[in-house]
Amino acid sequence: MFNAFERAVAGRYLRARRGERFVSVIAGFSLVGIALGVATLIIVMSVMNGFRIELMGRILGLNGHLGVYAAGAPLVNFDAVTARIRAVPGVVEAMPVVEGQVGLTNERSGAYLGGLVRGVRQADLRQLHVVSDHILAGSLDGFAGDDAVAIGTGLAQRLGVGIGSRVQLISPQGSATVVGNIPRIRAYKVVAIFMVGFNEADTSFVFLPIEAAQVFFRLPDAATQIEVITADPDNVRDITRAIRSELAGLPVRVVDWTQSNNSFFAAVEVERNVMFLILTLIILVAAFNIVSSLIMMVKDKTRDIAVLRTLGAGQGSVMRIFLLCGASVGVAGTLAGALLGILFCLNIETIRHWLEALTGTNLFSPEVYFLSRLPAVVQWHEVAQVIAMALVLSLLATLYPSWRAARTDPVEALRSE
Repeated sequence: MFNAFERAVAGRYLRARRGERFVSVIAGFSLVGIALGVATLIIVMSVMNGFRIELMGRILGLNGHLGVYAAGAPLVNFDAVTARIRAVPGVVEAMPVVEGQVGLTNERSGAYLGGLVRGVRQADLRQLHVVSDHILAGSLDGFAGDDAVAIGTGLAQRLGVGIGSRVQLISPQGSATVVGNIPRIRAYKVVAIFMVGFNEADTSFVFLPIEAAQVFFRLPDAATQIEVITADPDNVRDITRAIRSELAGLPVRVVDWTQSNNSFFAAVEVERNVMFLILTLIILVAAFNIVSSLIMMVKDKTRDIAVLRTLGAGQGSVMRIFLLCGASVGVAGTLAGALLGILFCLNIETIRHWLEALTGTNLFSPEVYFLSRLPAVVQWHEVAQVIAMALVLSLLATLYPSWRAARTDPVEALRSE
């Protein structure tokens, strides 16, 4: 597309001489602007991808991809229903759960907190790898019987308890006596402390053996729901319809994660799209800098253009020279920005720790962002889209100045000299 003559002249124009430094500085700022815009867009999109994937993995890892809930009354024949659900194609695991809200306290510390109790079988809790693979203290070997409990690390810290300590669970549904309604209180021994990395779970989730939970919530031989894990969470709606068809006639309702967490993940997706549009403006502003620098270059090189036209260079040749000047700035800035953004994403946790040590502040609080680490997942097709968009904007920015240069009348230009 560009011959040797055009490349040589474009390279000569990009190398500023004395008295031409100002135009070169503007071109340099254009290159830096495009690089920073591309890098920022890649970093933000990667962090948003990681944030969504991490949250989805932890939320769905705890709650399952869909739930079968009792409608009107507890699930008494939950083992038979669970077996039928497991037979549905696409279902990886199904486990009965007894769930309820409780208050938690410790007599020594005097702290009182709210929590969510989930009664599960020991084998099913081991299948929850988001919990079983992140046990900080104790083990799940003792998670059995009617005197065992597993709690999150945030909850353990707030209550001031450790392995072997006793935590009191207080049910809001008390027992009716002659002196009024008295809350049911039962103390359990802490056998395991886990850290999911999801702040809400670490500070509120409590796991009990299902038999103990049935006794505590007065649900003998019953469950409140059945949590289902599927092979493909993105294909959960087809499996939901299959389960509904399988359980037709039973007093249950089936709710998948797209329904129960739809507003949350929709908000994350909207925020991601808005950030993409806003940060695209940085690249657009840098592209306008290319326009201004090329216009100044054309104005400064009017005499040179006239001489080139006089020597036989056509309008197309002149236009391609200035196209190459602007494109060189755009391509160099885009590639530099892409490299910077990818390197930043691959080392984002190291950079975060360095900035926190430098400033003495917590830049990523788990209480605010729900996660204990800053995730970044680089999706290469998105990187390719950002690079393509930056290159297109850069090339479009060179069209008008190049067209103006090609339209220069050599006679009028030399006459004014």
